Amino acid sequence: MSTASKVALGISVLLSAGTVAAVHIQQRRVKERLHEGVIRDLERQSRKLENIRLLQEQITLTKQLEAERDRMLMEKGSQQS
Repeated sequence: MSTASKVALGISVLLSAGTVAAVHIQQRRVKERLHEGVIRDLERQSRKLENIRLLQEQITLTKQLEAERDRMLMEKGSQQS
């Protein structure tokens, strides 16, 4: 085998090994990004549920406040009569 053939073979092996390593690294990064996306989605769903719970609580408190205000207005109106 001539020196030029050995050099060409060595370069081919190095390029092939580099390509395989690069593909594996890229696949690992894609997998990590996908996993981070799932985690973000779970956090977003959790925040959404918390926001819905807070909204329901605010609605309940608003109804209680309005009922108390109406009751006080009725009492004040009956006292003036």
